[in-house]
Amino acid sequence: MGKLSDFSRGLAIGSAVGLVGGIAGSYWYQKNQNLSPDEILNQIKKAFLEEGPIEGSWISFETKPLRKFAVRMNGVEGGITRLEDGKLVAYEFLADVKTGAVLTIDRLAL
Repeated sequence: MGKLSDFSRGLAIGSAVGLVGGIAGSYWYQKNQNLSPDEILNQIKKAFLEEGPIEGSWISFETKPLRKFAVRMNGVEGGITRLEDGKLVAYEFLADVKTGAVLTIDRLAL
């Protein structure tokens, strides 16, 4: 009976270590994963749609390294066009790939 008890104890400890390791690994992976450009564009389009319809949108799938003062990050460029007072207006933005936060946005009259 002693060997079966040792085996059960070892199996329980191994299972517990595996479970904790799996949870920690999953958390680390999700924390360090970047948003896809499509997800970023959808977030920004959602905010613009609250003010009115959108005529078009685009986003670059190529990330580029950015630096604002001492902070380094990766970003993507994109744009939104819509009608405002009967005129087509374009907005170009730069967004952080990790959070999807808009870093800069510029309004361009066409």
